[in-house]
Amino acid sequence: MNVLVVGGAGYIGSHMVKMLGKLGCRMTTLDNLSSGHRDAVLCGGFVQGDFGNQTLLDQVLARGFDAVMHFASFIQVGESLQHPDKYYQNNVVNTLNLLNAMRAHRVMRFIFSSTAAIFGEPQYTPIDERHPQQPINPYGRTKLMVEQALADYDKAYGLKSVCLRYFNAAGADPEGLLGERHDPETHLIPLVLQTASGHRPHISVFGRDYDTPDGTCIRDYIHINDLCSAHWQALQSLMRGADSQAYNLGNGNGFSVQEVINTVERVTGRKISLEYGPRRAGDPARLVADSRLAREKLGWTPQYPDLQTIVEHAWNWEQKVA
Repeated sequence: MNVLVVGGAGYIGSHMVKMLGKLGCRMTTLDNLSSGHRDAVLCGGFVQGDFGNQTLLDQVLARGFDAVMHFASFIQVGESLQHPDKYYQNNVVNTLNLLNAMRAHRVMRFIFSSTAAIFGEPQYTPIDERHPQQPINPYGRTKLMVEQALADYDKAYGLKSVCLRYFNAAGADPEGLLGERHDPETHLIPLVLQTASGHRPHISVFGRDYDTPDGTCIRDYIHINDLCSAHWQALQSLMRGADSQAYNLGNGNGFSVQEVINTVERVTGRKISLEYGPRRAGDPARLVADSRLAREKLGWTPQYPDLQTIVEHAWNWEQKVA
């Protein structure tokens, strides 16, 4: 199998490239390195460039691929509110250009990195695929727009896709070769670990009066390798001729901010300094996935569902790069 991985130098994409290599696939990474890292692409070919460049897309896709995996979206909710133009251009316009280039080169299988942000404020939890889709920020809206476009491209052109809606990707490569390297970092687990390693003076906890057991927000953390396994199984399903589908991906277990902090303290043996602040606008009390559809249709089962293992792998990486 020959796969083009767009955004394969980023956090999730680089782990996916590593897994594809272990599974014996050929792959090429296309990444402009605006937020990814060249040294994170551990195998396969590499092309530095922007997937918004139509000429470059034609040159790359002319090599012939069985499928495309797309990880090159912008993902920061706050930034999307401040700069929606950037998000609509990259996440929507550039993705449509990619799909059109795929059609021109008869590459008709697509794995899309989507998000739980398409659902907006949860009306119930855990959140299944039937949950109303009412995104509350430009980031979530851009992802939903692509999902809707993919449904239309399937009906009109037969381009088959799987949309994988992540909840909270977390952890690091169990072998310690890859991990999170966002700049700026916005994810809770690496932020708490950076506090443990002394690179941050404290961790900010926004709200401790939620309707949860300890008063802090509950989120569904899914190990990066489990996320990549779902992508692989989704790709295999398309190769077998499956119809287009969308799946919610999470552990189905929620862990609160305080539980994450407690787990980091247990794993690292270090006390975490905390600062408490008011709730952030738009932060729901609970976001937990119902992933039964992915388990039933793809045969997907998380291998690292417990929070301690997720934190241990992330801590191993943090110590390596600290």
